[in-house]
Amino acid sequence: MFSIGTTELILILVLVLILFGPGKLPEVGRSMGKAWREFKKAKDELAEELEDEPESESPEKNG
Repeated sequence: MFSIGTTELILILVLVLILFGPGKLPEVGRSMGKAWREFKKAKDELAEELEDEPESESPEKNG
């Protein structure tokens, strides 16, 4: 998809530090971690639902 180099990663970290300050960084990190876990959980649940869905429910083609 895309890759982030070392320079880009450092630039992003510096911008986050400037925007939020050193006192808020742990809170921002926790929030981002929680959001990432929720996203992965929803993705896994959707994949599980799609695997469990029987194929007989799919519409048949007439023709």
